[in-house]
Amino acid sequence: MEPKYKQILETIKKQIIDGKYPAGSMIPDQNTLARDFKTSRMTVKKALDMLAIEGFIYSKRGAGTFVKKNALAQKDALPVDSYRGLSSQFSKARVKSEPIVFDVTFPTSEIKERLELKQNEPVYEILRLRFVDDEPYALEHTFMPISLVPNLSQEVLFGSIYAYLTKEIHLEIGGAFRKISAEKASKNDIKYLASAETDPILQVEQVVYLQDGRPFEYSISRHPYNGKHAYTIFDRKN
Repeated sequence: MEPKYKQILETIKKQIIDGKYPAGSMIPDQNTLARDFKTSRMTVKKALDMLAIEGFIYSKRGAGTFVKKNALAQKDALPVDSYRGLSSQFSKARVKSEPIVFDVTFPTSEIKERLELKQNEPVYEILRLRFVDDEPYALEHTFMPISLVPNLSQEVLFGSIYAYLTKEIHLEIGGAFRKISAEKASKNDIKYLASAETDPILQVEQVVYLQDGRPFEYSISRHPYNGKHAYTIFDRKN
């Protein structure tokens, strides 16, 4: 089950997107929200801090907390520290997955190093095309140790792998190392993402870790140049 602050964050975010709190409007104060959500004021504050980081709200000292005028421009931007998978960022109706490769293989030396694997430890190799609103959104090439992700089936690949990991086998995700870069279009990008040969590609390479520090995913996601993919980054000076 998600932490309470994340439930509050997602609820308020949906209310903003759905128009309950229009751009420029004030949202209820922390005490009121704590009472409505039956939780502590500190939990509400944490949710609101995250909403501010994601660009949905801002606080004005002595006046309250308001919805940013450009809040809806953030609705499809992914926080750079989000580890919940694509399906959690969009409604299930908007996200579709098409498995292209699903195999068990022995990793290359690079993947073995990234996933801290023992000699001859097998991994799943997964290549999926992800759609949002029926348009190509990402081509994901993923490797996961079989020892940490047992009984993964092709049926799971049509939905959310992260939902399977967290809800079915109860893995607790701790964090990720991400490298974001601009790349040239490859043959697969042209074939699956409808990219032109001269189009730039947004590439996200990542290693995702469990709470205990074990890496369970190494992946490279390729995103087409269509103006619909963005990461939000918050840089706070202490």
